[in-house]
Amino acid sequence: MSESDKASTQAGTHSPSKTDADTPRPAPEKIRCDACPVMCYIAEGRSGACDRYANDAGQLIRLDPLTILENRAAARQPEDDTPRLVPFLETEWDGAIVGGNRQFVTAIGAGTTYPDYKPAPFIVASDYEGVDMVTVVTEGIFSYCGAKVKIDTDRHLGPERAPVRADGEIVGHVTTSEYGSQMLSLGGVEHLTGGSKKEGRVTCATLLALCNSQSVDLVIDGGAEVTVGAGKAPVVNGQVEERMRVGCGSATVGIFAAQWQGLVDEVVVVDDHITGVMSEHQAGKVIGWQPTGIRILGRRSTPGRYFQVAEPGTGWGGTNMTDPLTILGPWNPKHARPGLSLLMVSTTGEHAAYYELDEDLRPVQLEIPERLLPSTRRIEENCEPALCSVLFMGGAGGSLRAGVTQNPVGLTRSVQKALTRVTVGGAPAYIWPGGGITLMADVTQMPENAFGYVPTPALVAPIEFTLRRSDYAALGGHMDYVVPLSDALSGVPGRQSDHVLAGRRDVGRRGDTPWPVQPLTGQQK
Repeated sequence: MSESDKASTQAGTHSPSKTDADTPRPAPEKIRCDACPVMCYIAEGRSGACDRYANDAGQLIRLDPLTILENRAAARQPEDDTPRLVPFLETEWDGAIVGGNRQFVTAIGAGTTYPDYKPAPFIVASDYEGVDMVTVVTEGIFSYCGAKVKIDTDRHLGPERAPVRADGEIVGHVTTSEYGSQMLSLGGVEHLTGGSKKEGRVTCATLLALCNSQSVDLVIDGGAEVTVGAGKAPVVNGQVEERMRVGCGSATVGIFAAQWQGLVDEVVVVDDHITGVMSEHQAGKVIGWQPTGIRILGRRSTPGRYFQVAEPGTGWGGTNMTDPLTILGPWNPKHARPGLSLLMVSTTGEHAAYYELDEDLRPVQLEIPERLLPSTRRIEENCEPALCSVLFMGGAGGSLRAGVTQNPVGLTRSVQKALTRVTVGGAPAYIWPGGGITLMADVTQMPENAFGYVPTPALVAPIEFTLRRSDYAALGGHMDYVVPLSDALSGVPGRQSDHVLAGRRDVGRRGDTPWPVQPLTGQQK
């Protein structure tokens, strides 16, 4: 024994030999997750790339709790907004039928059917007022998906078809505007998979945030910078929008004509789309409004209705104007006179100005008289609060349908015949006519954090198909995998599931929406 070994032994320590030190320690065993095309190898104690699945002592665990919708109103107080996280039922099922009119198993936290050969994670049987129902529950991986965003504002956000960017990447475009709102179409397979890797990642992150009711910052080429979030007021170029317009300029003239009569000689409601002029408008003529000799610099459509009075912008009535007098030409002296009064107002009441003609028939701005203030306030009162609305839109393709039935076209036809109700996290879905199952759903009607993602990139969205048990059997459903609602509520995974559920989250349904288990009546096509 060498002197150094002797010293180590005497000190009660062990000096490892060269052979011991060079022997590599066995690496922790990884497990492979097949919940999406990425097919992550996950080490012990780590989660996959999607942060939805983890390796717990060699067992695949779903990290998000299975969300149960309860047939009660969601809490409205801010301190009660956080859904209850509860353990699964510890007692065994006593054999009693659990009514589906009280609780509904959503697909949030349920898992996917990828790689598509297996039935949905949960196929749940329940009773609704004496009707045997089945709900097929799965999280779908959506590459063909996007968001339709409605922004209540009169301000011009950007030209139609203009690219919309997030973090410098194009994630969508401006689409046709609607009455009092600007519309964006975001996402879609071309942005998720058809561009660069960064474009796909940014698009996926933007859609995930929007569908989970979070705010995102967007920049429109040739237009505005906007911050949008479902159920929140839009922010345009740093300014929070408060109201959407009561109507176009022509409609506003018609609505308030009688209230302005006798208080002012002329009213012009400035609007980027249709500017209304009271003395020329049919509403004014019917109640006896006298001509004023006013001239509008714009394209006259019909009496009292003018298009293209200015360029679109973020000023008066969605135009680029800061001074509304720029849309006026010389007054006709045949009808105009000194002292003639003029009220110019925007469609939201945000902008208003009062003028009187001088001896040269030029309008001079004065303080708005007290008699006109109630009418401008009335415009404001009739404007609804400006909000952003986000609709998730996706196509339920082969993987989803195969998880329901071995013959996927059977599900498509059942949905088209209104025999099967489609919900997204328990929220009602609008099904587009025509082939396939193309759906839209309001994200504010879903439980919080209903959406996830996989880095392919694609969104992971909850989707449920509910129909009568007899109809499910008729379309060739996976009847051998049907489990009672009580099993799902107790945390018993579907027979085909290969992962452990993390827990259970109980939430109340949002809004006055149809209860998901309520059977549809069906229709013949």
